[in-house]
This record gives sequence, C-alpha cells and structure tokens, in this order.
Amino acid sequence: MIEVFEKDLAVGVEQERRILKQIKSKYPKTYKIEGYYKEWDIFIPEKNFGVEVKYDKKSQETGNIVIEVEFDGKPSALQTTKAEYWIIFDGKDDVWIKPGRIEDCIIQNGLRYAEFTGRGDRHSKKAFLIKKEVLYPYADKIITNSLQS
Repeated sequence: MIEVFEKDLAVGVEQERRILKQIKSKYPKTYKIEGYYKEWDIFIPEKNFGVEVKYDKKSQETGNIVIEVEFDGKPSALQTTKAEYWIIFDGKDDVWIKPGRIEDCIIQNGLRYAEFTGRGDRHSKKAFLIKKEVLYPYADKIITNSLQS
C-alpha cells in the first residue's frame, strides 16, 4: 500500500514541477509550496493567488475525473481548497478550471458522489466521478500536452 502511495505521490510532484515551470515562464516569482498544504500547491505572487495541481491519468481509461470532497470522514480537496484554479492533468490535457465552476458542474448536472477507498489509501473517500465531456465545458482553458504520456 505504502509503495503505491509513494509512487503516486512522486508522479504528482513531477506534475506540480512541470506546471510550476510553465507558470514561472510568465510569472517568475511563482513558487511551489513545500510539504503538505491543503489550500493549494503553487502560489503566484504576481496574481496573488494559488493553484492546485491534480493528476488523474486513470481518466484516460475511465473517462471520469475524480473530484474528492471528503477523506476519512473529513472535508477535503474541493471542500477545503482556497485555490483560484485547479489544473487537472488527465495524462493528455491540462484543464484549468475554477473550483466554483466544478461546483456549478456538479449542481447543474445533478451529480451524486460515490464513496470508495482509492488505490493506496487506508481510508474511504467521497468523490464525484465526472465524465470529461460533462466537466470540461466548465473549464477556462484546456492545454493539450502532446509530449506527455
């Protein structure tokens, strides 16, 4: 279990660094928050806001983006974020979307959460499994990364 978590964490950190590099090219003062910080992963001082980076490569197989709202009985992710944007990397595209727009998608489409224990997790989570074709129209921008696998 821990091995799976560590592998997933390493891939997530790699994606955060990739996004950080992209943002720094436009906003050089941008930096990654080190350690655990539930409100965002990257802060952009020039814009005075943070972004959260999410990685969901499995969505290439399932067609669903996982939007967590609770973990181990406590609010998490969408319920606790203070990020201006979430950047969801699905293995192909970087999807720039505001958390409020994710909430709009959930409400406007009458979506219900699922409860499950994720791979490598010890506790259950509640999350929305949102079809990409339902969620992506709510995004501000989608950048295709042809070099990513």
